Amino acid sequence: MPVRVLVVDDSGFFRRRLTGILDADPRISVVGSADNGRTALDQVLALHPDVVTMDVAMPIMDGIEAVRAIMRHRPTPILMFSALTTDGAEATLNALDAGAVDFLPKRFEDDTTEYERTCDELRQRVYQLGVGMKSPRRPAVSASPPKVSRPISATATHPTPSRARHDYRLVVIGASTGGPQALQEVLTRLPASFPLPLLLVQHMPAAFTPTFAARLNQLCQIPVREAREGDLLVRGTALLAPGGKQMSVEERGTKVWVRESEAHLHYRPSVDVAFASAGRAFPGQVLAIVLTGMGADGREGARLLKQGHSTVWAQDEASCVVYGMPMAVAEAGLADRVLPLSELGHALASVL
Repeated sequence: MPVRVLVVDDSGFFRRRLTGILDADPRISVVGSADNGRTALDQVLALHPDVVTMDVAMPIMDGIEAVRAIMRHRPTPILMFSALTTDGAEATLNALDAGAVDFLPKRFEDDTTEYERTCDELRQRVYQLGVGMKSPRRPAVSASPPKVSRPISATATHPTPSRARHDYRLVVIGASTGGPQALQEVLTRLPASFPLPLLLVQHMPAAFTPTFAARLNQLCQIPVREAREGDLLVRGTALLAPGGKQMSVEERGTKVWVRESEAHLHYRPSVDVAFASAGRAFPGQVLAIVLTGMGADGREGARLLKQGHSTVWAQDEASCVVYGMPMAVAEAGLADRVLPLSELGHALASVL
């Protein structure tokens, strides 16, 4: 059966446009639409869609309140559309906190190639969300948004790490769809005394990464900020790759490069780029973690890390929003450990 979608936007033009884009894929069927959040809730209760696409700014009930209401009454995977502005980024992150599972910038350029790429990405994300959430190996969508975890105490007991603490020099974490909440869950488990530098690669537009880094910095005990060219790798500090660019570790392993992306690289930032550079700088001394996300970004970087005898962990299927990136790593035989999201933060903190 096709993935059934409810389209929510206050613009009739945009609703028709989205409906046409999605209905062009035989795997997807648009079963209804709504022009405000209150009507969206009524439609969700009446139509039981597999996925909802949701605008942010709407009359009567905005997108964030609609997400909260839907997750309270009938939890459903929700993909947000938001403007490429600071306010749009903040609203999108608020929607993810409320229970939405993914987002896309609200842009459909006139350039034919870019337009087709955006349409393909929208259809693929909607399909993956619908299929992934119906998988028998996944739990139902939670009615409550993920809660921020408290950092663990020094006396807590957790799984034994696969390598001794002195073997690691750097932690690199990659994520895509579902990654903002997953990163929040992992990083808020870390105490202020965490002894290693961390690099974070989240597939996210350039307009969103400064806001996301600032939000993580507020929630976590360790400092988190968007990476800049030449930033030093500092113990207990996390650097988030800027959207639209590539972040890598320079060969001496003391700082990071932040550069414009090569044209052939699809992901900007790319987990593969960060993993590979980390492996070259710290052979056998990198702990890499692959979190929820669509596609296979991170697999080839993980392969290079394993050739240098570094360690790779992957999130398990049941706790992923989309089991793509971790699956690619696990099925290639590159994961030393496969852990649920609820245990990854504890396990990472145990490298202390």
